[in-house]
Amino acid sequence: MKHSFFERPFIRVLQLLVIGYVFVVLAVLIFQRRLIYLPTKIPADVIESVATEHGLAPWKNSAGQIIGWKMPASGASTGSALIVHGNAGCALSRDYIARPIHDAAAVSVFVLEYPGYGARPGSPSKTSLVAAAEEAFELLPANLPRYIVSESIGAGVACELAKNHPAEISGLALLVPYDTLALVAQRQMPFLPAYFLLFDRFNPAECLKSYHGPVKFAVAGADEIIGPAAGRRLFSGYAGPKEMQEFPQAGHNDIAAQPPEWWREVFSFWQRSSPRQ
Repeated sequence: MKHSFFERPFIRVLQLLVIGYVFVVLAVLIFQRRLIYLPTKIPADVIESVATEHGLAPWKNSAGQIIGWKMPASGASTGSALIVHGNAGCALSRDYIARPIHDAAAVSVFVLEYPGYGARPGSPSKTSLVAAAEEAFELLPANLPRYIVSESIGAGVACELAKNHPAEISGLALLVPYDTLALVAQRQMPFLPAYFLLFDRFNPAECLKSYHGPVKFAVAGADEIIGPAAGRRLFSGYAGPKEMQEFPQAGHNDIAAQPPEWWREVFSFWQRSSPRQ
């Protein structure tokens, strides 16, 4: 069958479009972690001085390696709060979460640094982030309540901890969370099969099926990255003690910095709802 004179350019353009689409899909597949993880790197020889400026002290593992930053409790500690942050920046930039928590209760606050962020060696991935969080969690005093606070992509890390330590975590606070990262990826790239391309398949909704402690959900009503529906779905599907607060006009980066008074209410919710209190 012969093609008409006008059909040939159309077929050629269609072929080029298909080839271009395939190249875009392959590029996203290969470089997806560079699109997901956006670390700020800080030279190792200056990072402790930068930490001091933010009111944070080094937090080291048993090998003497810095795995994050801490604010010791003022006076006798009544527990610890571990912060697992979002996909951009680094742990040192989370003093806007750490300081209000520290001021709200007599707890020691720890901010985990992800591999490949700050001055920490390694590369970020679901495997490396969860492994780092497991190491950090085991370093928290086990004789006092342990709370986990997450921001954005950190919800996946926090809920993995909750799945693995359901009886040891006294409360979760999930700031701008999502139910499954694959759906977030598809929302960000609607014209690509992002749901199927994703390597790091964080799934907080599935993880929380193993946890029955109190969870505070904070959702940004105008979240332009995750979308508020993802946090609402996670809240609706959770069967344990829960509270959700939605900030109707807030964008994705607008709600993590809450005052100490807000965190005091979160601690009150955790303590009256947790069987470990």
